[in-house]
Amino acid sequence: MKSYRKELWFETANRRDFMNITPTIERCLAESGITEGLCLVNAMHITSSIFINDDESGLHSDFEVWLEKLAPEKPHSQYKHNGYEDNADAHLKRTIMGREVVVAVTNGRLDFGPWEQIFYGEFDGKRRKRVLVKIIGE
Repeated sequence: MKSYRKELWFETANRRDFMNITPTIERCLAESGITEGLCLVNAMHITSSIFINDDESGLHSDFEVWLEKLAPEKPHSQYKHNGYEDNADAHLKRTIMGREVVVAVTNGRLDFGPWEQIFYGEFDGKRRKRVLVKIIGE
């Protein structure tokens, strides 16, 4: 069994953002030489997320509105965590959107359903954050 590991770094211009990282993950898969196996992609920071969904701007806007209703950024005083920082909402949003995805690798390709893409979700941006890609298989 082969194993491939790569760290990716992202820095968004906004506090919250969604980035389609599917092409980057596909390049990692090509670099790995693995044609059958599993691909893990996970956020290595507790205020960012990796998830799979459709790459449609209306849906991304809906995510933003929905997440802000569930865990509004302000007022900062509503969160006990915010005594030291002002990002409690980002921790909660990450919990909702998830830490990682695992995608099957079949015939050297990510084995997606229709419209599925991999996204990096940022909830406390404007600084560099790391994403781990681990691919195992043959």
